[in-house]
Amino acid sequence: TPALGSRAEDLGLETPGHPLLGAAMALPASGGVVLTGRLSLSAQPWLADHVVAGQVVVPGAALVEMVVRAGDEAGCGRVEELLIESPLVLPAQGGVRVQVTVDEADESGRRVVAVYAQAEAAATEGEWTRHATGVLAPADISAGTSVDGDADLAQWPPAGAEAVDLDGFYPALAESGLAYGPAFQGIRAAWRRGEELFAEVALPDGVSAAGFGLHPALLDAALHVIVGTGERRDRLEVPFSWESVNLHATGAVEARVRVTPERTGDGVGLVLADAEGGLIASVGSLVLRPFEAAAVPARDDLFGVEWVPAQAVNSGETDDRWAVLGEELSGVEAHAGLAALLEAVAAGEAVPEVVVARVVPESGAEDVPGVARAVAVGALE
Repeated sequence: TPALGSRAEDLGLETPGHPLLGAAMALPASGGVVLTGRLSLSAQPWLADHVVAGQVVVPGAALVEMVVRAGDEAGCGRVEELLIESPLVLPAQGGVRVQVTVDEADESGRRVVAVYAQAEAAATEGEWTRHATGVLAPADISAGTSVDGDADLAQWPPAGAEAVDLDGFYPALAESGLAYGPAFQGIRAAWRRGEELFAEVALPDGVSAAGFGLHPALLDAALHVIVGTGERRDRLEVPFSWESVNLHATGAVEARVRVTPERTGDGVGLVLADAEGGLIASVGSLVLRPFEAAAVPARDDLFGVEWVPAQAVNSGETDDRWAVLGEELSGVEAHAGLAALLEAVAAGEAVPEVVVARVVPESGAEDVPGVARAVAVGALE
């Protein structure tokens, strides 16, 4: 049982009831909303199955899911646009704090939305990275792009569509850099009809859709038919921009998918429907871009301080000859200065392997950089 004061309600916050977002707070002064959450491989182990270029990356579908939930809190039923600015990489240990901020509404009712993240090991509270930004709109505002909803999805498989061979589908994606574990291997069948693509996707056993609008693993699986077939098969591409995202039903565990290329541009339209052809979700335009490792923010903020026991140093005796200049030490050959050492060597003494010179600056000096330079120059001279 959480201690008093550790729950969102005890802190005066609302609980959005979402697996990725634990608290929500309205901002009275601006009319905005802030939702917060925590992502980690221990709290959401299924995220470990989404690996891009060797790194566990939070899927763009998860950012969309969080933004959709933020829109619900703000009274905006559609994600008009969302641009993924940088990948959100999860650390192997610890977690990442997440904030979804929704600004005040403009005259049309639209609101700017952004997704920020900060590693729990960050050195200061100011080190937040913006990973996505976009615009939310009320559902009654006409969308700039639209998708013909349930056409072709009531009849299944679609008439005139040819089955796509999925043998070796996920191993081939892994070779391109998209290594999906069991939680994200959701594609069950696929078809092609001209430039249209169709797929049947489902959440695997053990992955629950409870609390999600549309589970990110299910939405992400709907994209696999795009990146895993045709010309894109050997490319390492990830979602870059989403437009006109609408969620029509919640709690889906399986879906029929239709992907339609845009008439202009390089985006695609996306429709997900249930077994009767009823709409689950639609995306007016989705654009993919090559994944660039250089776009991943430096992960210095993921480092923590950890004391490592020092290895014991071999303290055995050595045959090396040591000499000290300017100070006598027990058991060590000593000389008044470099001139005295050179005279001793000229007189026949063996040349020492190591010579230690003690350099002491004048006391009371305030110009530390100047003193350091003077001492260094004097020692070299």
